[in-house]
Amino acid sequence: MFDRILKGGTVVDGTGAPARVADVAISGDRIVAVGTDLGPAKEVVDCTGLLVTPGWVDMHTHYDGQITWDPYCTPSGWHGVTTVVFGNCGVGFAPCRAEDREWLINVMEGVEDIPGSALTEGIQWDWETFPEFLDAIERRPLGLDVAAQIPHSALRGYVMGRRASEDRNEATDAEIAEMKRLVAEALEAGALGFSTSRTSLHKTAEGVLVAGTFAEERELFGIAEAIAETGKGMFQLADEHLKVPQDLGWLKEIAVKTGRPVCVNLSQTDFHPTLWEQALPVLDQAHADGLPLYAQAAGRAIGILMCWRGTAHPFALHPTWKRISQLPWEETLAELRKPEVRQALITEKPDEGTVFEQYVTQFFQKMFPVEAGYEPAPEQSVKALAKARGVKPLEVAYDLLMEHDGEAFLYFPLFNYSDNDLDLLHRMHSHPHIRMGLSDGGAHCGAICDSGMPTFMITHWTRDRARGERLPLPWMVHRQTQQTARFYGLFDRGVLAPGYIADVNVIDYDALSLDRPVMAFDLPAGGRRLIQSAKGYVRTYKSGELLAENGQLTGALAGRLLRGEQAPPEHEVLPVGDTPQETIAAK
Repeated sequence: MFDRILKGGTVVDGTGAPARVADVAISGDRIVAVGTDLGPAKEVVDCTGLLVTPGWVDMHTHYDGQITWDPYCTPSGWHGVTTVVFGNCGVGFAPCRAEDREWLINVMEGVEDIPGSALTEGIQWDWETFPEFLDAIERRPLGLDVAAQIPHSALRGYVMGRRASEDRNEATDAEIAEMKRLVAEALEAGALGFSTSRTSLHKTAEGVLVAGTFAEERELFGIAEAIAETGKGMFQLADEHLKVPQDLGWLKEIAVKTGRPVCVNLSQTDFHPTLWEQALPVLDQAHADGLPLYAQAAGRAIGILMCWRGTAHPFALHPTWKRISQLPWEETLAELRKPEVRQALITEKPDEGTVFEQYVTQFFQKMFPVEAGYEPAPEQSVKALAKARGVKPLEVAYDLLMEHDGEAFLYFPLFNYSDNDLDLLHRMHSHPHIRMGLSDGGAHCGAICDSGMPTFMITHWTRDRARGERLPLPWMVHRQTQQTARFYGLFDRGVLAPGYIADVNVIDYDALSLDRPVMAFDLPAGGRRLIQSAKGYVRTYKSGELLAENGQLTGALAGRLLRGEQAPPEHEVLPVGDTPQETIAAK
């Protein structure tokens, strides 16, 4: 007798195969049968009319600190995610000596916009080395399965001390050898890979570029020797957006050296909107040469959510705002409601700020009311609305931000929106060598909330998109289940088939939706974070246990730390194709 049968649902199994009506039988933590007339079970869950998929596998998050106090990695745990990988972008908290904890918190606060006070109060430090970090996670109750990479900033600081964060300080041969040893040690202990950053966007809270930004290639190749010699893990780079095509050259050499997956971020920027396309033939040629070189892309525009209590909004550089923002929120809101304060804010000259700050706060053709959605049309922009009303853009922005009792949002699609639509992402997510990533779950707490991206991938791309072509549902399920799992060698999940881990979503596809973003203050020490929940997840199972029901976590703690690659079941089921066209052909 099975423990549970999910009966009569529309099964999209994660491989890219067509949807079919079937029953899914679970016993213990495994799927044991998929089909019809499977036999008796202790519990039968009627899934008629509902979509049944594997749990989502999010390969790019930043829950390195949050995992020590939040076993569900929220908001990701609210969106059908059952496996997360953190330690991305070269930032994290191991290895770390006690005297360097404050420094690494400063790094994470600056790079990923996670309140330092929350990290200081919330992290339960009981490790120094990376293997000890994994041991510490393993001792904690977990709601999701979690896996980690060893980050370059922490590694470099551990080996080089404060010299590590001085812009162009070279590592000695001995220091490179020690970094290589520690990476090998981490990989043997269960790290899924090594990550680094070379982008000028990644600065500490003190404004210093993160350790490793200017590391010489000999240092990176020396570290890569650990991947080559152990035969484990992958190499992940958060690169300067405008340098990705040229850096694919040496990244290809890393792939040659290690024989292991190498991955870099790929996004479109307004400063060179067509540059990203130059990466595609390089990826294609690398795979023709048998090299595992990949890019990862977000599922939507990487967009800033602007609000009065957030990191960025159109008035952030204005002297009046700087004065009243120091008050308690209720007093600030009272000031904002005064006509004379409104008049001052829309007429006074802002402080100069950086080029980036000026761009984000004054480029009104890329500001939209959040209700316009994640693929808004140009005529919905603040600039267009102001022109239609015969007023200044700042007046429109002010009035929009004051809606919902001053808790409203403006949406600023920072990357991937130079063409005023998401057609480029349709191309990226149809490409065989680009993976779904960059949700940044747990990060950018005051400006970005993309941890709900798995839900967006289903709602927008397969059902709701009105401004361009959609993508097949089986393909989009595959993109964030089997495909992301296999990328990190997690061959035991992401598929609804006998022998696979029983991570399952039961979804009301027609009702699936993203809730309105909210600025919450629920981190340790009252730290702020943008959160976004969802409707339509009827049930989520983690390793056969009910993790969430109708959007509410049950308290189940069936998650575990994943150490290294996870072996496939005896009868592994392979993907049906590497493109949406191939999944359609599978019909």
